[in-house]
Amino acid sequence: MSGAVSYHAGLSAEDQVARDYERRGMPVTAHRWRGKGGEIDLIARDGDGYVFVEVKKSRDHARAAERLSARQITRLFDAASEFLGHCKSGLDTLARFDVALIDAQGRIEIVENALSA
Repeated sequence: MSGAVSYHAGLSAEDQVARDYERRGMPVTAHRWRGKGGEIDLIARDGDGYVFVEVKKSRDHARAAERLSARQITRLFDAASEFLGHCKSGLDTLARFDVALIDAQGRIEIVENALSA
């Protein structure tokens, strides 16, 4: 895939996942939130807390999951810490890290609380 095609495919995948979270009653408050530590694909509200979502798209869910690297996880944690630092309760704010996997047919699999700090 070319850079432009990959970029637009990523945006489309993130939009699909955002709609899925909103259907489940978790409004998305940020798309591609960027901090000094890195970027978070989606941030959704879940009651008083936040859900930080990393979106991965590939031919199948297994391949999508394989695309999540240790370096990306570290950057996700760093960015989430920065985001939570601006919240009223700071790092005591409830949070979880989900991974959203999308296959070539557009099927979404959400792995809730997939990452733990």
